[in-house]
Amino acid sequence: MKKLFIALLILVSGFSFSQKKELGKVTIEELTEKKSALDTSAVASFLIKNCDVKFNYSETNGFTLIKTFKIKIKIYKKEGYEWANHSIGYYTGSNGRDKLNFSNAVTYNLVNGKIEKSKLKSDGEFEEKVNEFWSRKKITLPNVKEGSIIEYQAELESERLNSIDEWFFQSSIPVVYSELKTIIPEFYNYNVMNSGFLTPVVSKDRTTKTHNITSKERVTNGRAVSTSYSSNEFSYAENKTIFVLQNIPALNDESYVNNIKNYTAGVKYELASIKYPNEPIKNLTTDWETVVKSIYDNDYFGPELNKTGYFEKDIDTALNGITNPDERLAVVFSFVKSRMNWNEMHGYSCNDGVKKAYQEKKGNAAEINLMLTSMLRYAGIDANPILISTRSNGVSLFPSRTAFDYVISGVELNNQVVLLDATNKYSLPNILPIRDLNWFGRIIRKNGSSAQINLMPKSNSKDIINVMATIGTDGNVTGKIRDQYFDYNAFVFRVKNNGISKDSYIEKLEKRYQGLEIDDYEVQNSNDLSKPIVENYSFTSTNSVEIIGDKMYISPFLFFAMTENPFKQEKREYPIDFVYPNQDKYIISLSIPDGYTIDNLPQTKAVGMPEDLANFKYNISNNGNQIQIMYTLDINQAIIGSEYYEALKNFYKEMINKQTEKIVLKKV
Repeated sequence: MKKLFIALLILVSGFSFSQKKELGKVTIEELTEKKSALDTSAVASFLIKNCDVKFNYSETNGFTLIKTFKIKIKIYKKEGYEWANHSIGYYTGSNGRDKLNFSNAVTYNLVNGKIEKSKLKSDGEFEEKVNEFWSRKKITLPNVKEGSIIEYQAELESERLNSIDEWFFQSSIPVVYSELKTIIPEFYNYNVMNSGFLTPVVSKDRTTKTHNITSKERVTNGRAVSTSYSSNEFSYAENKTIFVLQNIPALNDESYVNNIKNYTAGVKYELASIKYPNEPIKNLTTDWETVVKSIYDNDYFGPELNKTGYFEKDIDTALNGITNPDERLAVVFSFVKSRMNWNEMHGYSCNDGVKKAYQEKKGNAAEINLMLTSMLRYAGIDANPILISTRSNGVSLFPSRTAFDYVISGVELNNQVVLLDATNKYSLPNILPIRDLNWFGRIIRKNGSSAQINLMPKSNSKDIINVMATIGTDGNVTGKIRDQYFDYNAFVFRVKNNGISKDSYIEKLEKRYQGLEIDDYEVQNSNDLSKPIVENYSFTSTNSVEIIGDKMYISPFLFFAMTENPFKQEKREYPIDFVYPNQDKYIISLSIPDGYTIDNLPQTKAVGMPEDLANFKYNISNNGNQIQIMYTLDINQAIIGSEYYEALKNFYKEMINKQTEKIVLKKV
C-alpha cells in the first residue's frame, strides 16, 4: 500500500509539473507574483523556454527540419517591457528557403480578479529583409503591463540539415525551466557540443518511425492504358534526446567580455555524417582536416583562388619595377583596399564570385580576401586563406563548418605569418579589424594541409599622452595636450572618428571629461596609415582642483583619472578580454601657482600582476614650482584567464587609488 501511495504521489507531482510547463496554462498565482524567486531584482523571467526539433518526411522533399519554439515570460517591471518584443531570423536565399510562422501569441493580465487574454493582431507582426540570404520576423505582444505574462509559439521549417542552430538555455533574465528536445532519424549523425558553465540533465530514448509511400505505375494493355497504385511501408529508428535545465540564473554581460554567448549555457548540433540504407557513409565534420577540406573543395572557395585573368593586367602595372617581397606585398594589399568596398557581409564562401566583385568593386569578406590571396600568389608571395570565426560568431572550439564565418589572408614570410584583411580601409599587415581578433584561425595551404594560427596581437599598442599645464590661483588648469595613438589604438581611432566632424568630436571629448573646454584642436595622419594618429589641443579644466581654506587639492591626472573599478563582481567564470595588449603612458608637467608651496606629494609606486600579465609604474617628483608625473600602464596579454580575476580586480583597485590620490598645495 505504501509503495502504491508513493508511486501515485510521483505520478501526480509529475503530472502537475508537466502541466506547469505547457503553454496556455496561466494561473492567477503566476499573474499575482511580484518578484522572481530566482532574482528579486529581475525585470522579467522566462517561465518556459523550450525548443522541439524533429524531422518530417515527404515523398516530394525528403526530410526537412522542424523547430518549434515555446516561450512563456513573466513581466515584473516596466524595464521588462522590451521582453514583449521578439524576433527570429530565417533563411530566404535561393538554396532552399525556410518557412517561419508565429502562433498562439497572447498577453495575459489579471483584471478585477479575472484572467484577461489579449491576442496578437496583424499590426503587431513585422517582417524585414536583412540581406539577400536572410530575413527576420518580429512580433510585439499587445497590452503589456507590470505583472503580465506573455506566451508565443513559433515554427521554423528548413531544408538545411547541416546544423541545428545553438539552443541557449540561459538568458540575460532568469529562466525557471528550459528544455531542448531533439528527435533525429538514424540516418543523420550529429556532433553535440555544449557551451557555458551549466550542465543540463539529459535523457535518451530510441523509437521506430514508419511511413507509407504510395507509388503509381502506368500499365499499357493493347490500346488501353491504366494506372495502378501500390502502398509500401518503410521504417527507421529515431533517436530522442531531451536536455533540461531548471532555475537558471541570469547571465549578465560584464566589462571586457568578448561575446557573452561563448559562456552562455547551450547545446549545438553539427551534422557529422550521413548513412542512408544501402549507401556508403558520408563523413562531413569528423575533425578539423575534414572540415577544412570540405570548405576548400567548395565551388565558392577553392576554385575562386585559381582565377587570375580578371586582374593580371592591373597587378602587372601596379608591381612594375618592384622586386622587394615586402614592397610587393604592401602594393597588392593597398591596391585591393583602395579598389574594393566591403558590403558588410561575413562568410567564407563567395556570393557573386571574385571576378564579378572585382568588376563591381564591391564584395563580401570571402570575395575580397580570396581575391587578395590570389593576387599575392600571382605576385610570387606565399599567401594562403585563413578561416576564422569573428567575435560575433563565437570561439571555434569544435570541428564544424559553422565554427567559421569569415576568411582573411595570411602570408608566410621570414618564419612568421603576416595577417591581412582588406575589407577595412584602415587595416594594415597584422592590424586586423577588431571583429577578427577572436583567439585562433586555421590556415589552408596549397598542398591541402592546415594549421592553427593565433590571431591575437602580441605587442602592446601604445597611447602616449603629453600634458603641459599651469594651475591658476582660481583652481582652473590650462595647458596643452599632445596625444599619440599607435597600431591598434590608431586603427580604432580612425574607424571611430574619421567619419565625424571636428566640432562633433570636440563635443564628444568635452562630454566625456566633465569641466573640460577644448580649443585649437587639430589631428594629424588621419589617412596616413604609416604614421601614428597625433592630436594636439589647448584646454581649460574647471574641476581638477578643489580649494579648501588655504589649501589646493589637485588630481595629478586631471580629467584622465580612472575613478571607478570596472571589475565589480565577487567572482567571474569567464576570461577578461582587453581585445589587444596595450600601453597607456602619461607624461604630465604641472606648474603650481605663485604664492603656493607643495604640502604633500603622492608616493612613487609600482604594481604588477602574476605572470607579468599587467603592471603600472607611477613616478612623481618636483623641481621648484614644477611637478612631473610619469605613469605607465601595461596590459601585456589580450585575454586574461578567469583564474586571475581576483588579482586583476585588486590590481585595478590599487591603480585607481593611486590615480585619485591628491597633490596638496598650501598657501604661503
